[in-house]
This record gives sequence, structure tokens and C-alpha cells, in this order.
Amino acid sequence: MNSNGGDKEKKKKLGNGVVGILAETVNKWERRTPLTPSHCARLLHGGKDRTGVSRIVVQPSAKRIHHDALYEDVGCELEMILPERAYAFFSHTHKAQKENMPLLDKILSERVTLYDYELIVGDHGKRLLAFGQYAGRAGLVDFLHGLGQTKAAVISVGEEIASQGLPLGICPLVFVFTGTGNVSLGAQEIFKLLPHTFVEPSKLPELFVRDKGVSQNGKSTKRVHHVYGCISTSQDMVEHQDPSNSFDKADYYVHPEHYNPVFHEKIAPYTSVLVNCMYWEKRFPRLLSTKQLQDLTAKGCPLVGICDITCDIGGSIEFVNRATLIDSPFFRFNPMNNSYYQDMDGNGLLCMAVDILPTEFAKEASQHFGDILSEFVGSLASMTEIENLPTHLKRACISYRGELTSLYEYIPRMRKSDPEETQDNITNGASNQRTYNILVSLSGHLFDKFLINEALDMIEAAGGSFHLAKCEIGQSADAESYSELEVGADDRKVLDQIIDSLTRLANPDDEEDYIISPRKETNKISLKIGKVQQENEEKPEEMTKRSAVLILGAGRVCRPAAEFLASVRNISSQQWYKTYLGGEQRDVHVIVASLYLKDAKETVEGMSEVEAVQLDVSDNESLLKYVSEVCSLRFSVLF
Repeated sequence: MNSNGGDKEKKKKLGNGVVGILAETVNKWERRTPLTPSHCARLLHGGKDRTGVSRIVVQPSAKRIHHDALYEDVGCELEMILPERAYAFFSHTHKAQKENMPLLDKILSERVTLYDYELIVGDHGKRLLAFGQYAGRAGLVDFLHGLGQTKAAVISVGEEIASQGLPLGICPLVFVFTGTGNVSLGAQEIFKLLPHTFVEPSKLPELFVRDKGVSQNGKSTKRVHHVYGCISTSQDMVEHQDPSNSFDKADYYVHPEHYNPVFHEKIAPYTSVLVNCMYWEKRFPRLLSTKQLQDLTAKGCPLVGICDITCDIGGSIEFVNRATLIDSPFFRFNPMNNSYYQDMDGNGLLCMAVDILPTEFAKEASQHFGDILSEFVGSLASMTEIENLPTHLKRACISYRGELTSLYEYIPRMRKSDPEETQDNITNGASNQRTYNILVSLSGHLFDKFLINEALDMIEAAGGSFHLAKCEIGQSADAESYSELEVGADDRKVLDQIIDSLTRLANPDDEEDYIISPRKETNKISLKIGKVQQENEEKPEEMTKRSAVLILGAGRVCRPAAEFLASVRNISSQQWYKTYLGGEQRDVHVIVASLYLKDAKETVEGMSEVEAVQLDVSDNESLLKYVSEVCSLRFSVLF
């Protein structure tokens, strides 16, 4: 949505009461609109004094869910939208998402004022503008249609299921919904149109222990005429590594590394259709891995399909490796040969992962969105100074007249710390490497609560520098983000001061503890401090005689191998080294690389001379980097 049109000087363009509606051009299937003709009519006819809107300019579109003529009928003007205005849309830029930085650069260079729909949240801390329920509804409708095409057992009309029943061979037919948010609720709405019964996760085994659908007198039982639903939350997906500790949601969100996945053991064996509606990020255990699916399939698991409404590619469901299109929503995955197929006939799982599902309910979704947006679009259209906006809209303003607002001043700092840009600086002869460096891990509501601003301010105010080594961004108001910062300083006292400041930020009530106790439920942050590394430190001659070993993978055999290699400095190991490899060896630098950093860290836990890194061996550039690193030392071995 674009606001504040007109041809006057730039400053007067803001606050003139003009709203613009852009035509969607990114996706051929996108038909939604932020304001429907009825919303426009109320805004225009209500009077500018009350609504804040004097004109509405609509960019013509041949595919918008409401025809251009309907907008003209209520008094809108049809013309192309001009640049240098105030815009409101889902920009996906406030977390310095690399792929959208060219868009942000364009916004700043054109002196645009940008409001991000994603950042407009209510007093309850949740987003006001979202399409979750429509994604859930469309997702399950599409999947049931596809399942009906490939599985004759699923009757398309609920009444037929109730009267004729389902074949005993696929009973009980169990739909498992992950999460309890709007996406899950929307999918459940469609599911409830079928004859159904919901069961608790703990009761799933009983459905399979009981008879397979026929009572002793030969009559069909309820199970044949019903489908079953089950709602699975995080407490059903993981368990604490310490059996004496029960599941604690707050602890799990802060320390997911303390929990093991159990969904594949407790829920998946009884699941026919998995409807994935939950948010996930890499620091959490996967819901279902490829290996787990292969084991389940070999044991006769009844799973026939995956409806991944989250469209989280390679995420919580590892083998969902692609997004699908509305006109071609399915692919088939055969776990036994690890192969993918575009047809729907043959062995394997039916998988769906469409990323713009709400547009399938374009009319209803637009009405829902406009009902909310029309409540405050007048404030955006009549705004002349950002200070006059309500707080929830002011916080959603990323750029004001081409300048980042104070809440988002961290974005260029995050961009400057980008690994690729840093590498370019090193190539050009510039480096920000300091004498003393340390790895700092931060997790929590870093961006939506602007805690990252405080952390970076502390580092720079003390005279230190930082480099963003890793960033996993929470994609919803409820989700936490995770960042790893390489913090450096040329003075050890300065670095210690930075560590103390970050510790107080994380844990103001207990400065001795590096792990946070929440200040407020929504403002909590977890802090972990690594080991200080000193650059350019003079080393004895014997320390220069180093070897390096790169171990690819973090399976069971890796830990004993890493322990042995890291211990070559002791007498027995040196004797072994001299006997089998020749010469004196004083030190071995061991690197354990895994696709998942968490696995690598678990493997090397407690070993001070072993480094854990994340590495995808299919990424030739990253693989070459580590191979080159170990090969540059005196002696190198790769496992």
C-alpha cells in the first residue's frame, strides 16, 4: 500500500490524506488487496476530518480480486502510483535480511517513508495484520483434494465418509496438526467439516491397539466412519535429556540443546497425515528428519502425506526441500530410495508446500486484512510528523523520509558485519580483526524488542568491534532470534568491560550468571560467552609445529576420534604419533564439522582443543575453505 500521493514538494507529500493501492506484480497468483472497495467507500465517504483520508488512488490491475470499476464506483481514482511517497507493505527488511537489502537501499535513496505490516503489533505483543487462518484453510483444502486424487480411500464429501465409511486398511486415519496458532486453527476449521474425533497425543497408541474397525458382532465401529485429529505442541515433540526434569516451555525456548527429539517415536508412528503449522528455527530439534522417516517407513508407519503449510524449506521437516506452486502444489518423496517425483502415482509420501496459500481465499483474506488496516490507514495517510503517530505505528516505521528511524539504526551495522562484505575488506587489505576476540551467542526477541540495538551499542561504546558470524531470524512475533557475534578489542580490559555489560543486559538480577533469568516474559535474552582468543601471540617454536585434522560428520565414532587426536600432547599419544606417523608432534588442532552446529558442539563438549563448526559438504566454497585451512598447516588429515 502506498500513501500520500500528489505532485508537491517532498515534505508536503506526507500527511496530505492520499492513500494509494499498488497492483501486485511479484506472483502471478497473487490477487489479494489491502483495502476492498467497501473499505475505500467508508474511508472516503466518512470525511477526512474523521477518517484522515481525502483521496484513494488505485493502480490498475487485471487480476486483483475486485475489479477496477468497483473502486471507481466508490470514488477511487485509477492511475499509476508515483515514487517518493510513504509505503506500507511486508518488506522483510527489519532484520537485515540479505536478499531484501537492495529493496531497502532503493527505499532510502528515494527518500521513502516505509511502514512494515509485520511490525504493527497490538498491546498483547502479537501482529495485528496477518493471514494465518487463511493459509491453514487453503492448505488443508488443497491437500485433501490431492489426497483424494491419489488415495481412493478418502471420500471427498464428508457425508459419504459418515454413511459408507473408510476402508479398514487405512483406519484409523489420523491427521496430526502441529502448533496452536492461527495457521493451525485455520487448518482445523476445514478438518472439522469431516466426521471427526479429536484425541490427545497420549491416546494415539490406543487407536492402533484396539480392533481395526470391526466390532465382535461384525458391525463397523465409529473409527471406520470418522477421521481422527490430534494437536501436537512442543511438549509432545521433545523431552529433556535429564529424565528427572520434566518439559518446561520457557527453558526449552532458551536452551533447546538440553532436549532430545521424540516426535518420531511418540507421534509420527500413528500419523496418517502431518499438517505442519508451527514455526521452527535451526537451533531447535527437527520435527522429522529424512533418516527418521526412512526408519518409520521400514516399520510400516501409516504416514501417507505431508501438508507443510509453513513452507519452511529444509526446516522442521528435513525432506521438504522445495516450495510448490498453486497450479502444481504437490511432489512425491520416496524415503526408501531418497528420490523425488513430480507425479502423484507410485510409492512415497505426497508432499505440499505452497508459500502464498492465503491468496486462494483472496476475497475473504482481503476483507479480513482491510477490516484491520482501515482502522489506522487514516493515521498513516494524514501523518506529517512521525512523532504524532500512535506508538504501535511509530514502531512499525523503518524509514522516515529516506532515513532509518532510531529503532532500526542497527541495520547498517548488521550489514557491515556480513561475512561476505568482511571478506571483501580483507581482500582489499583491510581487516577488523582485533588482538582479543571472543564469540558471544545471543538468543531471544533480539529484533522485535530491539535488544540487538542495546547489545551493539554496548560493544561500540566501549571501543570494541563486532562481526556477525551467524544469525537465525525468528519469523513471527512469538519466535525468538539467535545471533553469534565475534566481539573484538585491542585491550583485554575493554573486552572484559564489554562482557560485563552484555552480562548485565542479559541478567540484571544476577551478574555472576551468564545465563539469563527473564526480566519480562517478552524481553528475555539468553547470553553465552565463549573463550577469549588472542591474535598474534608469540608462541614457542614447538607450538608452531601443529597439525590439523578436519572430521566431517558428528556421528558416534567422531567423539572418541576427536578425544584421541586432541590428546596427542600427552606422552603415550606422542609415542603413538612418533611410531606410526614419524617425528615429534606437540599439538593437533581438531575441527569437527557437521551440517548441524548443535550436533558438532555436542560431540566436542568438554574438549578445549577441539573446534565445532557448521559445514554443508555440498557447499563447495565452504568445504574448500576448511580443507584449505587444515592443509595450510604442517600436517593435515581429513576424515
